[in-house]
Order: sequence, then C-alpha cells, then structure tokens
Amino acid sequence: MLASEVTELLRGCERVLDGTLGGGGHSAALLHAGVRTVIGVDRDPDALVAASARLHDFTEAGRFSAVESNYAAIDELPSLEGMSFDGILLDLGISSHQIDDEQRGFTFRLGARLDMRMGGENDVAADAAGILNHEDEATLTNIFKDYGDEPKAGRLAREIVRRRGNRPFETSDDLVGAIRAVLGARSGSGDFARLFQAVRIAVNDELSGLVRALPALRDRLTPGGTLVVIAYHSGEDRIVKNAFRDWSSACVCPPKHPFCTCRGVALGTTVTRRARIASEDEVIQNPRARSARLRAWRSAP
Repeated sequence: MLASEVTELLRGCERVLDGTLGGGGHSAALLHAGVRTVIGVDRDPDALVAASARLHDFTEAGRFSAVESNYAAIDELPSLEGMSFDGILLDLGISSHQIDDEQRGFTFRLGARLDMRMGGENDVAADAAGILNHEDEATLTNIFKDYGDEPKAGRLAREIVRRRGNRPFETSDDLVGAIRAVLGARSGSGDFARLFQAVRIAVNDELSGLVRALPALRDRLTPGGTLVVIAYHSGEDRIVKNAFRDWSSACVCPPKHPFCTCRGVALGTTVTRRARIASEDEVIQNPRARSARLRAWRSAP
C-alpha cells in the first residue's frame, strides 16, 4: 500500500527497518530505489518464507535480511541489539496471502476457520474462536465497541454468548450468523469486515502493541531518521497521530500546569501535516487501500 509515498520518504536512507515485512513489497521497492540495506521483521513464518524468496538476490548481495519477531518486541532481539536505522516502516495491515489463505482465518468467506493469529499456528495467543468461545460478555462488548465502533456491541456480545452455549464458534459462518442476527439481514461485507477486524485486533493485541512499540522504534532512529506508519483502523491512526504530535511539541505538560516540568524540547517534526491516502488509481487496483492512512515523523538532527 502507498508504495510510492513510502519510497519518496525513505529513498535516501542507508539502513531501513521494515517492521511489518509481509510479502516484501515495500522492502523490494526500497531496495530498488537505492536504500543500501533493509532488515525485515515479521512474526508470520509464512511471510518470511515468501519475502525471502522474493528478495533472494538482495539477500545474496548482503542488502537484505529477515528476522522472525513482532515489531513491538524489537528491544528483545539480540540480532538487532544496539542497531539504529535511518528509516523505519510499519504497515499495520494484513497481507494478501494472509487474507487469501482460508486456513489463517482472516477472511469471512464461508467455512473459513476462526484463527486470525498473525504468528500462525505456532503463535501462543488465543485464536479468534478461543476469544469468541471463552471471553465474557463485557469483554466481547468492549472488543466490538472499541475496535469495531459497533453501536450494538452489547447485543452482539449477548448473541455470541447465547449461541456458544448451544455450539462453539468454529468457522466464519458462525460469527457472520451472529452479526446478521443482531444487525439484520441487510448487513453486508462492510459490517463483516469491520467486526472481523475488531476480533483480529483483540487476538493480536494490536493497539496495545503499537502503543508500546512507537517510542521504542523512535529511539532506534538515527538523528534525522524517519518513521513511517500506515494504519488501516481509526484507533491505530489516532495512536500514531497523537504520538507524532506529542513528539513534535516542545512542551507536553498538562494544561494549566504552572511551569514546564517536561523535556522542554521537541524530539523531532511531523513530516505529514495530514495523513496521506491512496490515490483513486491505487484504490481501483486494490480496494483494500481505501482505508490506508500514512503518517511520517522525522527525529531531530
């Protein structure tokens, strides 16, 4: 998504961390644009295999390497200890191969299993079926309300609890049926996509992980380095926007504070005054780009 915008912002970098490697599309674009070295991180072993095959020639040339991990755990990776980067990229969406593989459970196609774990079957997190079958009504309500902006979140949570009492949730059909029972027969793909995304965010702890990751990634930038984040969910975009705003402010003391007790200096500047969005041509070619929002921040020189 937004490959030309990413390349424009990071093409002058010597070393880039692609924190969400996926199929390697952004890494390939950056390497072809002249970035000397790219290190890709992804917690999905299938993504690492696909990207490594795609970027084999760059690996042979010593310009690309891949690490299996969650970008939120960068400070726990011995191979990246003490390493800094001129550019860091996060593309917070899920990759096409994850959506297209029904066994991964990211789709609401008929009969798809309810998994949704970014790390695949070896991921220790509870899968989507586990959350739907075992979380209490209050927790499910919060998931659909906070992550899915669903006005009928409470009713949907109650319907799920009622249905799982008769038969556990196992496939996409089970969740689609519960959504239709609450939102009505006219509910469609937009509703399913939004509410399946809410469950996916809960499964992978995506918003909390992003909150933890952003300062850690910021501190890995070289002076004048650029952090680029592409978000697809309003909650993600809000976290990124607020972080970039705070880092770009000289004072972040609470309102009406009698005198400044914070750092007193901006850590850098926000490069994108407003979020950049995909062009009409890109949306036509890839409808998933419609919700993409790109923001960039540059550390102080």
